[in-house]
Amino acid sequence: MGSYILRRLLLIIPTLLAIMVINFVVIQIAPGGPVEQIIAQLTGQGAAITQRVTQSGGTATLQQNKPVTATQPSKYRGAQGLDPAFIKELEKRFGFDKPLYVRFFDMLKNYVKFDFGESFFRDRKVTDLVLDKLPVSISLGVWTTLLVYLISLPLGIA
Repeated sequence: MGSYILRRLLLIIPTLLAIMVINFVVIQIAPGGPVEQIIAQLTGQGAAITQRVTQSGGTATLQQNKPVTATQPSKYRGAQGLDPAFIKELEKRFGFDKPLYVRFFDMLKNYVKFDFGESFFRDRKVTDLVLDKLPVSISLGVWTTLLVYLISLPLGIA
């Protein structure tokens, strides 16, 4: 029995590593990373999907998405394209200037130190966001567990 438990505990390591590799590869392959999103916002193409589908963004959104013609020069810098040096700086900021394996091992090193980075949406550390929501999650988990046991024990006895 002891060897079975030890074997199962040792299988946790390659399983977690395989899950992390698969998640990392999927995220790296998927289009629309942070650099592309910033470029889309700066060039005026970063409208929300609901605004693009329903055209409910008001007149500013509709005018913003009009193409610029040669007779009507745009006053907006993003309509003229972005500087390649700026794009390289964005890639360096998000770590895309490093090879794939270096980014993966940096990610593993940061996970071991419980450094999950900055949130792109909230501009706060991810650990702070998790700690803010942790009391509610624990409360929901405890109450759900109690409710499940209160219902399942009488049903199992009967």
